[in-house]
Amino acid sequence: MSQQQAIVERYKVNLGSLRSQIELKLHTYHALRVWQGGQPTGKPGYTVPSMQQYFAITNMIRLTSARDNPYADWWMIKIEEKLDQAQQEMNELSAMLEKLITAVPEQISITENLNQEPFITPVFCNSHMGFRAVFLLEAYDSLARKILLANHVGLMSRRDMEGFLDQGAHQLRSLFGLALTYKNTGVSRDDMAANNARAREAIERLGTPPSDILQGTRRSEFAPNIQRDNAAAYDDEAEKPEEQPKEQVASSDTALQQAKSEEQQAT
Repeated sequence: MSQQQAIVERYKVNLGSLRSQIELKLHTYHALRVWQGGQPTGKPGYTVPSMQQYFAITNMIRLTSARDNPYADWWMIKIEEKLDQAQQEMNELSAMLEKLITAVPEQISITENLNQEPFITPVFCNSHMGFRAVFLLEAYDSLARKILLANHVGLMSRRDMEGFLDQGAHQLRSLFGLALTYKNTGVSRDDMAANNARAREAIERLGTPPSDILQGTRRSEFAPNIQRDNAAAYDDEAEKPEEQPKEQVASSDTALQQAKSEEQQAT
């Protein structure tokens, strides 16, 4: 073995896995409510989904997409389109707020309204759909701060404030709702081609995917490579929900109450 090959082999043995720590910081009660979920929806037995539930379902979509499940690819594309639409809507709302705030006289300077004790939490998700939702939530948190500031300095009425806040939150809630319509049927493109019992059940539950998705000619640019081995292991992993750490839940509950109290005092 040459010296160069020996060095390569040594690094193969000693080189570990790449790891990173990702944290989210939220300043407003409204954004924290979206993160936490759990609010009543008006329907018995139903509550607003949380970001953790969204993480769990999008991770399952990623895993089942790797098992050649056309429904996973279909939902992945749906979610990406919804993310694009929601981000565009958030950008437009933010631009409207920026224009409104420019009405403040030049002689008056207003700094950013930042929470003195923001909610900070680690982020654990395993899909691009999860991270894009986190970016969208941060955009909503920033938007909510601008809305609250505009109301505080008399540039926006309370009714308009509540309307803008609800418009922004609706983008995230509808994203979560879309993700939760996905059901893992365990079907593959081979099943669909054979039109077997599993395929017929999937069609009955979720409808028929578009032909280009069904044929595999259209997949997300972020879709994983299809792996046909160890199907059972993938299915088992896809069914495991991602649980929010208990200490994170407690911290979220405390921060939610504190942020709500502080915002009420500010407005």
